[in-house]
Order: sequence, then structure tokens, then C-alpha cells
Amino acid sequence: MLPARHRMRHSGDFARTIRSGSRAGGHHLVVHLLLADPERDVPTPAEPARVGFVVSKAVGNAVRRNLVKRRLRAIVSDRLGELPDGALAVVRALPASAGASHAELLTAVDRSIDVAIQRQRSPRRVRA
Repeated sequence: MLPARHRMRHSGDFARTIRSGSRAGGHHLVVHLLLADPERDVPTPAEPARVGFVVSKAVGNAVRRNLVKRRLRAIVSDRLGELPDGALAVVRALPASAGASHAELLTAVDRSIDVAIQRQRSPRRVRA
């Protein structure tokens, strides 16, 4: 179970994270990550990292969606220490996650979080 202080609850936090954060993902899921920045309108580093989950009907029926959500919550709760303080993260399950094993989801979450943190911390590239 994800501790209450680490749960993302407001739709505005979900929207801001998905719109302004970095994105990394693969076949099973996508992680959107927004790091704390006191100069912008994002959470302060003094707040704990918060995580939200999006598991749509495309993943499967209610039983399958809840199974995927429980697996993702368990995986992310073990990795809360890897997320910087004040970070907002949204983990969005893709339809392929319904058939994924726990080990496959574990690998996908680890890789996606690492890539999203690297992308968020690297200087923004300007597209021409």
C-alpha cells in the first residue's frame, strides 16, 4: 500500500504532471515525472514525493485493472526513496501491462523512473 502522504489526489496535480513533466515509458507503462522547482508553480522540495496511477479500461475488465494497479502500487511504494523530495509522478498503465508479470512491471517501472529523472534534470533542448 502506498502511504497516504505519497498519494496524488488532485486532478490538477495529475494534469500538471502529465502536461509539464518529462515522460518515459515502454511497452507496459509510461511514467510522467515533474520535479520540484521553487521558481515555477510546482511543489517545493520540502514536500514528499507523490505518485498517482492511471489504469484505463483499455487494460481490461475491473478485475484485471485492479490487479495491475495493486502490482504497480506495490512496486512504486518500494521505490519511493528513489524519487526526489517534492516530485510528482504519474504511472500510466498501457494495455500490454494486463498480461505482464510482476517482474516485467518491476523492470519497466525502474527503467522508466530512471529515464524520466534523467530527462527532467537535463537541460531542455530547443527544437528548430
